[in-house]
Amino acid sequence: MKTADWKDYSVISTGDGYKLEKWGRVTLLRPDPQVIWKSKIDMEKYPSLSAKYLRSETGGGKWIYKTKVPEEWNISYKDLTFKVKPMGFKHTGLFPEQAVNWDYMRFLIEKEDREINVLNLFAYTGGATVACAKSGAKVCHVDSAKAMVERAGENARLSGVNPTNIRYIIDDCKKFVQREIRRGKKYDAVIMDPPSYGRGPNGEMWKIESELFPLVELCLSVLSDNPLFFLINSYTTGLQPQVIKNILLKTVALKYGGKVEADEIGLKTEEDGVILPCGNSGIWIKG
Repeated sequence: MKTADWKDYSVISTGDGYKLEKWGRVTLLRPDPQVIWKSKIDMEKYPSLSAKYLRSETGGGKWIYKTKVPEEWNISYKDLTFKVKPMGFKHTGLFPEQAVNWDYMRFLIEKEDREINVLNLFAYTGGATVACAKSGAKVCHVDSAKAMVERAGENARLSGVNPTNIRYIIDDCKKFVQREIRRGKKYDAVIMDPPSYGRGPNGEMWKIESELFPLVELCLSVLSDNPLFFLINSYTTGLQPQVIKNILLKTVALKYGGKVEADEIGLKTEEDGVILPCGNSGIWIKG
């Protein structure tokens, strides 16, 4: 289990299907399907609770505000700064557990004495994009949601990233990769954080169990002759770390050698010994 080292974010308590989190000065109570144990405290009565996301039995839900909460605010991780905003379906625009992957990718990029070109697919609000670009990589940021791509641009500006280091693309990830192959474009690293289910801007369907392996195979054709890393992250409960490792072994490692690592990622909590699971990651690294 790998965990991130935050100062502006923390998990205060967990239980009864919820997690109590501190995002800078704002404390939020959000649902988490992995939290199937009982809470030791009444989190709804936590003194500084700002808002709770209330799930609906018919799907979705809404935010219930206990105190006045800014529409959006900033939090920092090391030398990176991100905009946080309570949004629909319990999201805040940032997945803090991914900081452990940001750190690792930055370490790999900064060891190289060459410019690294990174393709970030399903790139959302750009946590990985900003991290890699901050370390000097040139990043192509691809996501089908215009609003999320615009927020990625805001995060890059907040973090002081050179604007020439990021190219923003609003498109279906698979179709974009196919076009890059036809154009002969190559990348030294690929990042993908695909959803379990999704739709592209023109209604393209995505189901991770049937689409992930073919997409990884497709991405082999945009890797350079000397690739640095290939990272896959997944929140899909049934997709274990070994599954991601096997995919990378049968694709990237088979072609380029190197090594593959895979593990759960999570967040330390303020509860003794409790780590909140937050999905799985696998990474191929050049030999």
